Amino acid sequence: MRILITNDDGINAPGLAILEAIAAELAGPEGEVWVVAPAFEQSGVAHCISYTHPTMIAQMGERRYAAEGSPADCVLAGVHDVLKDSPPDLILSGVNRGNNSAENALYSGTLGGAMEGALQGIRSVALSQYLGPQTMDLANPFEGAATHGAAVLRQILAADADDDHPYTLFWNVNFPPVAAAGVRGVKLAAQGIRPDTRFSVEPHDSPSGRRFLWAKGGNQRVGTAPGTDAAVNLDGWISVTPMRADLTDHAMLDRLKDRFA
Repeated sequence: MRILITNDDGINAPGLAILEAIAAELAGPEGEVWVVAPAFEQSGVAHCISYTHPTMIAQMGERRYAAEGSPADCVLAGVHDVLKDSPPDLILSGVNRGNNSAENALYSGTLGGAMEGALQGIRSVALSQYLGPQTMDLANPFEGAATHGAAVLRQILAADADDDHPYTLFWNVNFPPVAAAGVRGVKLAAQGIRPDTRFSVEPHDSPSGRRFLWAKGGNQRVGTAPGTDAAVNLDGWISVTPMRADLTDHAMLDRLKDRFA
C-alpha cells in the first residue's frame, strides 16, 4: 500500500510523526509512506487552495516534502507532482493537535486535506486528537491516537465498500481526550454542533496604535447532541464520521421543491 500523509500543523509537528508511525504500521514492510506537509502551520484554513499564487515545494528527505501552502495544496502536490506516476492508495491527514469534531470540522485544514483527497477520487481519512485535562500531563498527549490509530484505520478500510456516489466518501476520526487505556472503543457518529459555541475575535491594540484581531475559539468541553461526535468523544469514545464534500441539504431540497416548481 502506498500512503500519502499531510497535516495542517506543519511538517515539524509532533502529530505528523505520530501519523507517520501509524501509516508505516498500516502500509507494512512492503508499503510506502510519503509525506507532503505544509512548511508552516496552516490551522484553520479549511479546504483553501493557493489558487492565485504558486506553491513552492522542497524535498526534505527520502519520501518527505514540505510545501509552502495549505493541506489541500499538499495533497495536490503529492498526487499531481510527487506521486504523479504512482498515485497513493490512501491519503491520511493529521494527527491534528486538538479536536475536529462538531463545527470545528468546517474550519479544519486537517479535514481540508482529506476532502481534497476525496475530490481526487482517493480514499482519505482525517485524524485528530481531542485534548483536555486528562491529556495535559501525559508524556505523549497523542497517546490515544498512537495506540489506536492503525486499528481504527483498518476498521474503516474494511468497511469502506464500493460507492457509486459522485462525491467520494472521506472520514473524520477524533480520538477522545483521555489516556490510551481510557479509550472505551469506537463509535460511528454524526457531526454535531456545540450549543452557543462559536468562533469570535479578541481585539488588541499594538504599541503603535494599530488594532489587531485574534481569532478565538469557543469552549471545547461543551457536548453535542447524544450520539454525535463531540458527545461520544467527551464520553471516552473514538468517533468515526463518514463525510462528503456535497454541502446540499437534500432533505430541505425535497421539502421545498414544490415551492420552486
